[in-house]
Amino acid sequence: MSIRLAADDPWVARGYGQAVIDPGERPAVVVIDLQYAFTDPDFIFGGAELIERATLNTAPLLAEARAAGVPVFHTVVWWKDENDIGLWAIKLPPCAEITPDSRWAQVDERLWDERDTLLPKKWPSMFNGTPLHALLTAAQRDTVIVTGCTTSGCVRATTVDSFSAGFRTLVPEDCVGDHGRDAHESNLRDVHRRYAEVTSSAEVISYLKQLRRPVTA
Repeated sequence: MSIRLAADDPWVARGYGQAVIDPGERPAVVVIDLQYAFTDPDFIFGGAELIERATLNTAPLLAEARAAGVPVFHTVVWWKDENDIGLWAIKLPPCAEITPDSRWAQVDERLWDERDTLLPKKWPSMFNGTPLHALLTAAQRDTVIVTGCTTSGCVRATTVDSFSAGFRTLVPEDCVGDHGRDAHESNLRDVHRRYAEVTSSAEVISYLKQLRRPVTA
């Protein structure tokens, strides 16, 4: 596990993070906002070292998920106009440039596969305003593997909602990224105390490989 809780952690001393929630047998992978707005340094949101690392490490994880028959759901953010963008126009004015037909709204080609499902969203959580919960339920998924960006924003919001919906939730630390390391590490430490298992891409890939082993008598 990449994020460890210290023995003297004040939350642990008060009962948080006491045990591991093991993953189930029917996972899905969600890829949050690894679109060119965040992965291309030509856009103001792009070029962050941790987000590039997340993109590179998510690619082989997705390949293993597809090989194991595990569904992959991508989300991107985009807004049509000022009536669509809400309060983002105040807090993050560059969002107005991420229109549906812009390059910035497209999933990074290093990650996209035609077998995947795309769910555009407007707000931080991938569960908010999309059919993700219904699709996971219909597919009888019991575990959600969260990848993408940003750790302190949409990744955290999606992780909390995944936990709240009753899904066992894994967050591979090197498959999520943010604009700064402090926010990345502090938010992962906190969701690990409360909502999810923060792990690594290597551990998740090993878990996915086990799912495609033939059953022996």
